[in-house]
Amino acid sequence: MVLFSEDHIQETKRRGRIEVICGSMFSGKTEELIRRLKRAKFAKQRVEIYKPAIDTRYSEADVVSHDSHTISSTPIDSSASILLFTSEIDVVGIDEAQFFDEGLIDVCNQLANNGIRVIVAGLDMDFRGNPFGPMPGLCAIADEVSKVHAICVKCGQLASFSHRTVKNDKQVLLGETAEYEPLCRECYLQAIKEDRQAASD
Repeated sequence: MVLFSEDHIQETKRRGRIEVICGSMFSGKTEELIRRLKRAKFAKQRVEIYKPAIDTRYSEADVVSHDSHTISSTPIDSSASILLFTSEIDVVGIDEAQFFDEGLIDVCNQLANNGIRVIVAGLDMDFRGNPFGPMPGLCAIADEVSKVHAICVKCGQLASFSHRTVKNDKQVLLGETAEYEPLCRECYLQAIKEDRQAASD
């Protein structure tokens, strides 16, 4: 007789739900997304992964974490495209959700209502500390929200903010450690204050 763990049962039985993984840059969002998707594949579920076509930092097609873990994905320009590829699928993974249009909220709802497990990862705030793209709406409709944290590079506390270290006011600026640093709230506010002082000098 084969006994399955509670985790295994959850992986194989959990359907029709939305899971959101959010946090700052360098907090392990994509790492956690890849972990959940690989577990679903191990459980013999049919999995599809999508990412915004504009995100080509590590790979044109694959989803790649900062720790260089990868999983194959389909780059798309519009959230509506997801519905074209998801027939006969058990689990849908979506990375860098903040870069998608607001239609992603309805797409995820429709998928979940059709019995598909949807796992979404993305930045919850932009570099100004404002809610980013469709992420607030996704958090509102999610069955489960996991907020992950980076480590503040200034003081070592848990970091929730992505501070931009280069001069650029565009909301969307693809970058890594040369353009962003994770900061806690106190260090972020101090950094913003210093940025404003430097700009006025």
